[in-house]
Amino acid sequence: MRVARRDRVARARRALRVRRWYGEGPLHLLLMLASFALTGCAGVRLLAGGQWPLVIVWFVGAALLHDLVLLPLYALADRAVARYTAGTGRHRAWTAFVRVPAALSGLLLLVWFPLIAGSVGSGSAAHYEAATGLPGGVFLGRWLLITAGLFAVSALWLLGRTVQQRPPGAARRRRETKQRPAGG
Repeated sequence: MRVARRDRVARARRALRVRRWYGEGPLHLLLMLASFALTGCAGVRLLAGGQWPLVIVWFVGAALLHDLVLLPLYALADRAVARYTAGTGRHRAWTAFVRVPAALSGLLLLVWFPLIAGSVGSGSAAHYEAATGLPGGVFLGRWLLITAGLFAVSALWLLGRTVQQRPPGAARRRRETKQRPAGG
């Protein structure tokens, strides 16, 4: 019993040392190192294909598309929801239910834009079909369905949260715990 307790204490001390040195726990450090290794491996494979200029153009184009087109669009959607919910006191909660599906849909658009746009003459769909054997002309419809599904799930989630039953005294207890003493 005593040896097991000593081992637990030693492990806890090592974890605290790692946390002081790194700022997070050892599991976080391990996950970060694994993600950097995976990203490096993917980067090497992506750039080794001899098409690195196209990769650079894609990254620059994606950054410009995000900053000049997508960011203003989801900022506009965010402002519209904020204006609509300004008097309800639920502004922060409701805007997240628009923000998340809009950001995910924008990310999908950013990644698959050549295939979604069906760029005529670029050969994106033909290249995709040759590489995967799957049809390349169905991306716009699928992206629209995924976007509609994301917003539908978000709306259902919001509906579930707004109709969720609370215990009778929950709001009163919450207000009482947030009040501060008058002298302090």
